[in-house]
Amino acid sequence: MKTPVILITGASQGIGAAIAKVFARELPGVRLALVARNARNLAAMQRACAKLGAVAEAFVCDVTDAKAVDAMAKAVTKRFKTVDVLVNNAGVFVAAPFLETKVADFDRIVAANLRSAFLVTRAFVPAMVKRRQGDVFFMSSIAGLDAYPNSTAYCAAKFGVTGLAKVLRAETRGHGVRVCCVHPGATWSPSWSESGVKAERIMPAGDVARAFLDVYRLGRRTVVEEIVLRPQLGDL
Repeated sequence: MKTPVILITGASQGIGAAIAKVFARELPGVRLALVARNARNLAAMQRACAKLGAVAEAFVCDVTDAKAVDAMAKAVTKRFKTVDVLVNNAGVFVAAPFLETKVADFDRIVAANLRSAFLVTRAFVPAMVKRRQGDVFFMSSIAGLDAYPNSTAYCAAKFGVTGLAKVLRAETRGHGVRVCCVHPGATWSPSWSESGVKAERIMPAGDVARAFLDVYRLGRRTVVEEIVLRPQLGDL
């Protein structure tokens, strides 16, 4: 069988980078379409994945922009023909209470986390449905299951991602497409570096990334619709 083509948004750092690396290590010759805005970091990830044995290509794209996503999809299709696994990982977190959340910040956070997932999924799922095979992962959060203070826009966006995943699962379940929504708790990334929280209280990105690989490896007759991952202490 040919090696799968796996497209990962937000692939230049954090969990997205960890997902790219775990697939590169575990699936020899896997073909990776790495998508992010930061061209420099993305190029570094492309080289890192290539060293691990993957066929990796970088596609610089602002996945909140519909025209940019359309152009990226055309470029990915030209390079790889099809996408077998889509990982909607792109997102951003900014803490702010409801009464202090600015409209522009709300729109930006919802666009980065929710609009991006809709646009990228819309670009690649029709071909999966036509082939009657594919995997779609949505990166939600425990913030997409239970609201908590000082995260107005982020919780709203992640609740939206959770709903989007449920709708897509319901509409594609008879078309060979598996849809999984992942809800991680606190996971180590550059955004935590100045938080003051000790690293041992936070999950390593590699553990979350491995969950994506393990779900993908299940037989085609089995789908994990949702998975919740929390730090062992359970308070983040």
